[in-house]
Amino acid sequence: QVQLVESGGGLVQPGGSLRLSCAASGNIFSINTMGWYRQAPGKQRELVARTTSGISNYAEFVKGRFTISRGDAQNTVYLQMNSLKPEDTAVYYCNVLVRGTWREYWGQGTQVTVSS
Repeated sequence: QVQLVESGGGLVQPGGSLRLSCAASGNIFSINTMGWYRQAPGKQRELVARTTSGISNYAEFVKGRFTISRGDAQNTVYLQMNSLKPEDTAVYYCNVLVRGTWREYWGQGTQVTVSS
């Protein structure tokens, strides 16, 4: 079992920045991949970025603006979001994939609102 706690969401003006954090606890030594997804009202949940063994992948719509990173303890993942746009408004979810069972775990979500 892995538990995830996210923080860092909020209201920001267009062009602004936010940093999301996700702390994992429990069976963290089996974590293979950590990532971020988002879901806007009326839309499906979509991948934003993920990282596995130091290799990161980004959705096209965030390339050059968002950066995913893991903390030194490897049980945290961050999403630095710059040049935010109103269309980035969504609930952002932390996600981990665990080796062995290859089960996914989700955080509770944190709201990001980009508006003037």
